[in-house]
Amino acid sequence: MRNPLSDKIIEVKPSGIRKFFDIVSEMKDAISLGVGEPDFDTPWHIRDEGIYALEKGRTFYTSNAGLKELREEIRKYIERKQGISYDPMKEIMVTVGGSEAIDVALRCMLNPGDEVIIPEPCYVSYVPCTKMADGVPVIINLKNENRFRLTPEELLDAITEKTKVLILAFPNNPTGAIMEKEDLEAIARIIIEKDIFVISDEIYSELSYAGDHVSIASLPGMKERTIMINGFSKAFAMTGWRLGYACGPEMILKQMIKLHQFAIMCAPTTSQYAAVEALKNGEEDVAMMREAYNQRRRYLLHAFEEMGLPCFEPGGAFYVFPCIKEFGLTSEEFALEFLQKEKVAVVPGTAFGDCGEGFLRISYAYSLEDLKLAIGRLARFVENLRAGKE
Repeated sequence: MRNPLSDKIIEVKPSGIRKFFDIVSEMKDAISLGVGEPDFDTPWHIRDEGIYALEKGRTFYTSNAGLKELREEIRKYIERKQGISYDPMKEIMVTVGGSEAIDVALRCMLNPGDEVIIPEPCYVSYVPCTKMADGVPVIINLKNENRFRLTPEELLDAITEKTKVLILAFPNNPTGAIMEKEDLEAIARIIIEKDIFVISDEIYSELSYAGDHVSIASLPGMKERTIMINGFSKAFAMTGWRLGYACGPEMILKQMIKLHQFAIMCAPTTSQYAAVEALKNGEEDVAMMREAYNQRRRYLLHAFEEMGLPCFEPGGAFYVFPCIKEFGLTSEEFALEFLQKEKVAVVPGTAFGDCGEGFLRISYAYSLEDLKLAIGRLARFVENLRAGKE
């Protein structure tokens, strides 16, 4: 029988996160700090709106681009937060999570051989989605000494005649790094000069601790060059509702909606009604969760300082990215030994790109009680490693 599989999918490596997730699921009394999922329940008034939609029989297809009412609320939200005005009928589409928006954008924008610049460490789907769209990933290894921000020099060095898209993902998963307005302005000048486009993944935009998040799409000349991707999973604790959205130029969105129509039809209807409520009345919930994350962030940074574990201060998302190079173990060796000896799961930095070697991703989307227990075990593990080297 002939090989039924595509060469492209065979070449795609499985997610490095799943390995540890699967191990810890079988381990009694283990603590997982590896999953990027809010530990909060979806706020009740949002859940209630989803329940009401079901009770009213709102289980039909919506338009391919999403409920008109939801797209209008997205328009208001972005204008309120970023000062950008999008046409809800032509420049906004609702997707099945931000992940679908990333995939659809790449497939609609790339021709075979087009290069996509991907700064790493980064979310695990960018490289596979680029390859499945017949694009060529061009990796920029971001540096700890630059606080994992993309510099103009790094971008210029990566651009070739084949470059078409830059993927920006700030606040960043896994590092928690942010790009401030002046950082983005320097990048935007290069984008315009070199005539390339940006896919800006802003799923953590509400989880920024160093001032309000700034979207590159809000800068002069960038709205027409940017697909802004966001969603409800992180800010509103709605991961299982599977709802995101994309905003961008009509020329690109029209094709993205067409592909979405054939692949998906529409995002879940119940989720869309719940999301309208989230955007209308969810600001206080977001503020409460952000403050709780910030408290946990400060606790972890203090704990790392006390145990002598280097870690730059993340400005967003809900991850820290401590450095473990002093121990002479690879990130995967450290994470496996830590899991086996202390029953705490963290993710090796290499799950997010080769330049993540020597780092760990630790999520603080967990209760402070679990974090204290896990960090106590980490302190003991680190102390034992240091004692063994003496």
